[in-house]
Amino acid sequence: MIAPIAPKKPELLEIHGHQRNDNFYWMKDRENPEVIEYLNAENDYLKTTLKSTEEFQNQLFEEMKGRIKEDDQSVPYFKSGYFWYVRHETGGEYPIYCRKKESLNAEEEIILDVNQLAAGKSYYQVGGTSTTPDQKILAFASDEVGRRIYTIHFKNLETGEIYSQSIPETTGNFSWAADNKTLFFSKQDPDTLRANQIFKYVLGIAPTESELIFEEMDEEFTCHVHKSKSEAYLFIHSESTISSEMRFLEAKNPDDEFQILQSRIPHLEYAADHYKDHFWIRTNHQAQNFKLVKAPVTKPSLENWVDVIPHRSEVLLEDFDLFSRFLVTQERSNGLVQILIKNWEESAEHQLSFEDETYTAWISTNPEFETEILRFGYNSMVSPSSVFDYNMVTREKTLLKQQEVIGGYDSSAYHSERIWAKAGDGVMVPISLVYKKELFTSEGKNPLLLYSYGSYGFSMDAYFSSTRLSLLDRGFVFAIAHIRGGEDLGRHWYEDGKMLKKVNTFSDFIACAEHLIQKNYTSPAHLYAMGGSAGGLLMGAVMNMRPDLFHGIVANVPFVDVVTTMLDESIPLTTGEFQEWGNPKDKEYYEYMLSYSPYDNVEAKEYPNILVTSGLHDSQVQYWEPTKWVAKLRELKTDTNLLFLHTNMEAGHGGASGRFNSLKELALEYTFLFYLENLIPVPKN
Repeated sequence: MIAPIAPKKPELLEIHGHQRNDNFYWMKDRENPEVIEYLNAENDYLKTTLKSTEEFQNQLFEEMKGRIKEDDQSVPYFKSGYFWYVRHETGGEYPIYCRKKESLNAEEEIILDVNQLAAGKSYYQVGGTSTTPDQKILAFASDEVGRRIYTIHFKNLETGEIYSQSIPETTGNFSWAADNKTLFFSKQDPDTLRANQIFKYVLGIAPTESELIFEEMDEEFTCHVHKSKSEAYLFIHSESTISSEMRFLEAKNPDDEFQILQSRIPHLEYAADHYKDHFWIRTNHQAQNFKLVKAPVTKPSLENWVDVIPHRSEVLLEDFDLFSRFLVTQERSNGLVQILIKNWEESAEHQLSFEDETYTAWISTNPEFETEILRFGYNSMVSPSSVFDYNMVTREKTLLKQQEVIGGYDSSAYHSERIWAKAGDGVMVPISLVYKKELFTSEGKNPLLLYSYGSYGFSMDAYFSSTRLSLLDRGFVFAIAHIRGGEDLGRHWYEDGKMLKKVNTFSDFIACAEHLIQKNYTSPAHLYAMGGSAGGLLMGAVMNMRPDLFHGIVANVPFVDVVTTMLDESIPLTTGEFQEWGNPKDKEYYEYMLSYSPYDNVEAKEYPNILVTSGLHDSQVQYWEPTKWVAKLRELKTDTNLLFLHTNMEAGHGGASGRFNSLKELALEYTFLFYLENLIPVPKN
């Protein structure tokens, strides 16, 4: 089958006296039948070309699904007189939300069976769930398209009735007041999808009568509502990439006005929780790597902030949790997470110890203040995800649950390590990797998949994946590049990979790829790269800069049309992203973006084999970005390598809904890699 060729309809785009000719600008109109026809043609082309692999894809799907325990259950946690947990049943795609009153031996109460709600729907996702303080009414948010526009529903937990009245077109974010009837929720702009309004709804009134109580007018800010751990306060949190502003209200007085905790100041970020008579605040005020302060509830503004944990230049304070006798912090040092415990009555502190060379750890769900038990999570590239209870007095650690890999899993058969690559400016960049010992050679012949993200300060920690075993057991090495743009080595790591330093993100990834080749983990003939969303931008940029390094690229929902998107303030995310990428209405940022934007830098040259995925209803990376990119690559590339575009016509940014449906998309991506490695039959021409 011949690859689809998209019609060219030139559109002249001009700003700062510079002109760009976009032949595929017309693809922005999702209502245009020609657009849908082209997307379907691309899907058909992929399906036809890889038809000989369909049986293998199905086998791979069943293989990955078969490792996952179908009748599984989360570890219950205790809150408000109930043990809460989520479970899955064999054959079910969706979660079942449950609780037991006062004891784990009590009768189970199913508060929400998502399988029933999703029946007959091609896409269904439940976002937030929350019960009233008296535990009688459940609010839950559902999305039936994949565009992250949610409807809030209400269920009477005493009668089982789901009320006919619901609140449409929300963000899915909400929080109950203490009166058991007032719900605060956030809505988004219908065009840009920026969360910009907080409403108050009282059970029994028409949703259209909900009261607008706050509107975020600054287009670079979003807002959401949440409750303190103490449940004594409700917060409205407004934030941009570089600034925060919080408002607070006693949950028992929902008709009062929210008060400002600290007015927004450029480059001042903070987030607060509450305990007793103080707000406890994580902030970057005079602290690049953040610090912990506290302030009286009666006088919470900046001049009254008192340091609890001062700033440390080598340690990033990521999170904290408060207990009646203990302060727990989640910190990052030298690229690895540490969890530290401090007794309020003692000056000394201690930290949890972890055995793996590279790993992920996090503070888990801890809703109670009056306890000596800390719940935390842990995994590594060879250790399945685990939940522990840790006694902060006796220092005893109890494993509550470890992810079960059906069919058996022997961690000793795999090896994980962390190595460092030197970037062009001399900065050392960590790489976490894992492989199966018996299939690894040091001769550069291993197929290797290098994964990364590198934006928004999101740290890409080393984590376990049972589906990844399908790669490792076929000889692949899997590696994560902890590149700048993430926060892996502290706040400076993020700031050195954004705005006018964004190219560091791409050059770091290239340096990691070169280092892996130099150290004979792989070779260009067997090196593959994968990234999604902003990580898809990474894929497009490095592919333009060094196409010779990679045999294949997988770009998931890639943000690749950077300049055009950032000039269009009518679409989702643009205005809120100015402090991440810059505003191209400023000539300096326009020219810098133009220098790396994947779509704008496609050239007539050879590219690797490429698989691009997309979602027609994507609310974050609009479908036309990957679509235009593939069309332009088809027009200009000079090689005969594979180029595929797969668009999920019924989903958005996160792909298919359901517990296992998404594995079909992953099976396609892995099949693409195995196909290129000749690990499955190649179709005859």
